[in-house]
Amino acid sequence: MKLKIAILSGDGIGPEIMKEGVGVLNAIASKFGHTFEYEEAICGAHAIDEVGDPYPAATHEACMRADAVLFAAVGDLRFDNDPTAKVRPEQGLLAMRKQLGLFANVRPVATFECLIHKSPLKDELLRGADFVVIRELTGGMYFGEKYQDNDKAYDTDIYTRPEIERILKVAFETAQKRRKHLTVVDKANVLASSRLWRQIAKEMEPQYPDVQTDYMFIDNASMRVLTEPRFFDVIVTENTFGDILTDETSCITGSMGLQPSASLGEHTPLFEPVHGSWPQAAGQNIANPLAQILSVAMLLEHFDLTDEGALVREAVDASLAANVRTPEIQVEGGGHYGTREVGQWIIDYIGKK
Repeated sequence: MKLKIAILSGDGIGPEIMKEGVGVLNAIASKFGHTFEYEEAICGAHAIDEVGDPYPAATHEACMRADAVLFAAVGDLRFDNDPTAKVRPEQGLLAMRKQLGLFANVRPVATFECLIHKSPLKDELLRGADFVVIRELTGGMYFGEKYQDNDKAYDTDIYTRPEIERILKVAFETAQKRRKHLTVVDKANVLASSRLWRQIAKEMEPQYPDVQTDYMFIDNASMRVLTEPRFFDVIVTENTFGDILTDETSCITGSMGLQPSASLGEHTPLFEPVHGSWPQAAGQNIANPLAQILSVAMLLEHFDLTDEGALVREAVDASLAANVRTPEIQVEGGGHYGTREVGQWIIDYIGKK
């Protein structure tokens, strides 16, 4: 297969983990006889510094030309610590999602047996947890009308029927391919936007009679993903709730450095780790590249390269089992491996299979 992939490394640790992700893609291409062509483009703080725009038109054009986008992370402390900044790196990520029509964010959550001890949760709660969060990505408060002055501010949480129907369709169909259980997470007891979500979900239920559908308020769901993670199969929720909920699920995997994601919609699909840019660690060779590498696996699987994706996942599992891990997930007494060393071990593993 021939694929053109736009490479957006972004800020902070982004370039370091991206190098390992591309290295894994190259190893897969060599092993299976594929051709992957890359086009690099700037985004985030890097792009602000160069052209004053966190998602320049040239970057968007590169994404539109590509079959897939492999993205790392954006964010910079200069902007985090300046609440008056009018242009921010994260605005580039929102613009990319909106302009590419990436309305469905798919975040798998699963445990790694050898890493259960790294979670703050009890082992007996975690074993066997395996669910997917489908987060609506281009609506809600992040994109609604905004206002701020010295005395008042607001963000409008607006959703339309077509926006809700299309994300629910993704969620129902995902549940059909898994264990046929869908949980719709909202705040329908307080928010009008959530009541519309629930109304439309109820209307769509009869179209998917094989799916068991239940409803849960976000506050309850936030508790139960940590106390009963095995209850869930597929969760669907709106943008803001999904952002918070999926960060919370890092307590299940033991590290945000292990969570990949896919963003799907109208144009080029995008694959990225769920963690941020961790600017404090940039250039120190300590960032965990596994979420980036697992995002590569999701990219391959999106194009029905199932054997290729399975080999990437096997290599990741093997690296963890061999205690080839970056510091935040290393066992006591384990060896020291940095970003580059972990990535190279996985690349070598793929080459030897």
